[in-house]
Amino acid sequence: MNLSSAFRLSPAQAMPAAYTHLRNLVAYRELIYYLVVRDLRARYKNSVLGFLWSLLNPLALMLVFTTVFTIMRPGHNIQNYPIYVLCGLLPWNYFAAGLLGSTNSIVAGAGLIKKVYFPREALPIAAVLSQLVNFLLAFVVLFVALVVFQSPWSAWLWLLPLVILMQTCFILGLSFILATINVFYRDVMMIIDVVILAWFFLTPVFYPISAVPATVNLLGFTLPLHRLMYVLNPMASLINAYRDILYWGYRTDLDFLVRTLITSLVILIFGYWFFQRYSGRFGEEL
Repeated sequence: MNLSSAFRLSPAQAMPAAYTHLRNLVAYRELIYYLVVRDLRARYKNSVLGFLWSLLNPLALMLVFTTVFTIMRPGHNIQNYPIYVLCGLLPWNYFAAGLLGSTNSIVAGAGLIKKVYFPREALPIAAVLSQLVNFLLAFVVLFVALVVFQSPWSAWLWLLPLVILMQTCFILGLSFILATINVFYRDVMMIIDVVILAWFFLTPVFYPISAVPATVNLLGFTLPLHRLMYVLNPMASLINAYRDILYWGYRTDLDFLVRTLITSLVILIFGYWFFQRYSGRFGEEL
């Protein structure tokens, strides 16, 4: 039974098949580890500062946004703005880099796919996990900023790993979908660049949601814009959760957290199904 045919089975038959795929993926966990390490080494090869770039990049962007929105264009009146922007910028960088790297992972690994058998999903998973390592390293900058600005440490900091896990599931789900489509239509990489740029400005990364009108009139209908930004944009919800825990210092709304978790898991499950549905054709397309 091949991977694609497994998803044409009945639910009773598909469950053992799905279990087999996951067990096979676990058996190749050392390959995923090797791919993550290879990706990290390639990224920082011949770099003088190496992994320090994971710290300097968000620090430099934080300084740029702080300069622009507190000195050159004041008005938001956000206390401890460097921390505020880091709480949005770090998760966004993880999302954007993870999505861009994983979308091209299958095409970039064509030589490996044609030579040996291994679970094809290992490539996008490794691409996302390598960005997760960079994301966790970049948290050093945020925690240093919390100390420098003497921000109170939240008692709900233990929820942070759950939020990171939710975001990773969300990125993986989208990565499986985009990596699959990119095999058949190579225009995806050009389109995703534009989409991510637009998505960035539609997400409250460097500005508060209060800077956006609460409602908007469209074709005679009054739309609750704030609510729609969170309902239609999982990244806005995730960044809000990071800010609740790290910036505001209180527990994020549990109903809100559960809805975001369900959304992330649904996208992950659908993305994995979509990937497996067409992974059997990767060899001939590449």
